[in-house]
Amino acid sequence: MRLSITITDYNWTAEGVALPTALRNVVRAADESSIDTVWVADHLLQSAPGTVPTDPYLEAYATLGFLAAASERVRLGTLVTAATFRQPALLIKAVTTVDRLSGGRVWFGIGAGYDRGEASALGLPLPPAPERFERLAETVHLARQMWAGDSRPFTGRHYRLEQPISSPPPVHPPGPPVLIGGTGERRTLRLVAELADACNLFDIPDGGRTVRHKLEVLSRHCAEVGRSYPEIEKTVSTRVTGGEDAGSLVERCRTLAGYGIDHAIVLTDGPWAEPALATVASAAEMLA
Repeated sequence: MRLSITITDYNWTAEGVALPTALRNVVRAADESSIDTVWVADHLLQSAPGTVPTDPYLEAYATLGFLAAASERVRLGTLVTAATFRQPALLIKAVTTVDRLSGGRVWFGIGAGYDRGEASALGLPLPPAPERFERLAETVHLARQMWAGDSRPFTGRHYRLEQPISSPPPVHPPGPPVLIGGTGERRTLRLVAELADACNLFDIPDGGRTVRHKLEVLSRHCAEVGRSYPEIEKTVSTRVTGGEDAGSLVERCRTLAGYGIDHAIVLTDGPWAEPALATVASAAEMLA
């Protein structure tokens, strides 16, 4: 079982710690432990429970570049980028750049997007859901083409590129692993089966009923499209609660593994502080 963390709150100033210092501390602690990946949420406005939109929030790919420079081993990724918030070639170039500068440690985390309030506030496009899923699929197809070094014209329903050059290429062929976030059974999990290397579900406290059901749906989609279900990495987002110890987190991860989960991605309330980070690092060591 892999164990990772995701950063959703950048308000370390409330703790009296400068933001660059806090970010370096988090990624270096992860780098020196068995934590698999440091993820960042890809939003532009803060919307986590207990926050306000004016709380500090950093652009995801600039942040990943900073984290890459401050670390050597831990993987890095977004959980997840809304496909319509950036033009696809620019997005793919950003992912590939961080991949090269980090020595091949990057995930490409992407989803259809959902936050209409954020899009309206900042003038970002958020088309109707069917179009968002079409754009998501085209972006992943384009990424695969560019990472393969294929610069022939790309013609989709929404995107047309005359010469999609990607140089330098990713460090490791065929490119960064693609994680598609979301749990929709008809469109999202179908796209996971067709295009992704990993999915991301949610740890709902119902005895595993929802997680097991979503994985059964994914397995059926894989069978329908001729995809090997075991080759898709199954991740789940879960939350470490205040005062929870490493043993408790390990037990939860083992329970999730029993449902069919390969990789637990841990959130925390507020910015990451040393006690919660130490709990996840200790649990990662125990699960390694």
